[in-house]
Amino acid sequence: GGTLQIGIGQVPDAVLRQLTDRNDLGIHTEMFSDGLLQLSKNGNITNRFKEIHEGKTIASFCFGSQELYDHVDNNPHFEFHGSDYVNNPANIAKNHKMCSITSATQVDLTGQIVADSVGGKFYSGIGGQVDFIRGSGMSKGGMPIIALPSTAQNGCISRIVSVISPGAG
Repeated sequence: GGTLQIGIGQVPDAVLRQLTDRNDLGIHTEMFSDGLLQLSKNGNITNRFKEIHEGKTIASFCFGSQELYDHVDNNPHFEFHGSDYVNNPANIAKNHKMCSITSATQVDLTGQIVADSVGGKFYSGIGGQVDFIRGSGMSKGGMPIIALPSTAQNGCISRIVSVISPGAG
């Protein structure tokens, strides 16, 4: 019965693969991706317990395979809105039990999180992660989650560091 926002990457996709036994999920997310496609096709996503946009998957855009685009095209269960609306923490918080699951490339011991770069090199675009973390935190029963593997490059580099890499976002 909770509403989800899922980021992009291996960690969020791994979480999604574990949700096939859940029912009546809602979606309010910046990006609808292939990771969510199977849950939508399986009927796990009904959006029936959402407080706003009941019965509708809300997103700003989708990105993925042709199968994803075919599934979304003219599907009455999907609504696309501008990111100024979808990523607004006040709108996100209107969804009770809002759970935001995103990933990071690095976290330091003070809790600073890097999600868009590796050092000074951009790894992904700057998206709505902060907005969804804030909105989920304000949601009744909400839960913001940032998950990351503890290491990179086959265990050679720790992603949990005392100081964030120079140039990191």
